[in-house]
Amino acid sequence: MNSEKLIAVITDALEEIKAHDIDVINVAEITSMFEHIIIASADSTRQTKSLANNVQEKVKAAGGNVFSVEGEQTGEWLLVDLGDVIVHIMLPAVREYYNLKALWSERS
Repeated sequence: MNSEKLIAVITDALEEIKAHDIDVINVAEITSMFEHIIIASADSTRQTKSLANNVQEKVKAAGGNVFSVEGEQTGEWLLVDLGDVIVHIMLPAVREYYNLKALWSERS
C-alpha cells in the first residue's frame, strides 16, 4: 500500500473515533526511517487506546502492516508503527509538552 492510501486509511480511522487536531507531517527529507508522522489528540486514555486499536484494524483490513504499538499501558501517548507512517495519539497535555509538530516542522 502506498503512503497516500495508508494516510487516508489512518485519518479515516482516527476521525471515525473522534480524534481531533490531526496533523500529517512529511518527514521523508529528514529521515529515511519513515515518510510521514501523523499526530492526533484524544480526550481520555480510553479514547487513545480505542483510536490506536481502530487504526490497527483499518490498516490491516486495507492490506497494510502494523509493526508495533507502544504506550498501551498508560494510554497517555500511543505510538503505532506502520512502517512508512508513524502515528502518535496523545492526550492534549502530553502533546503540548512534547510539541512533536514543532519539533519535526522545524527540521523540514
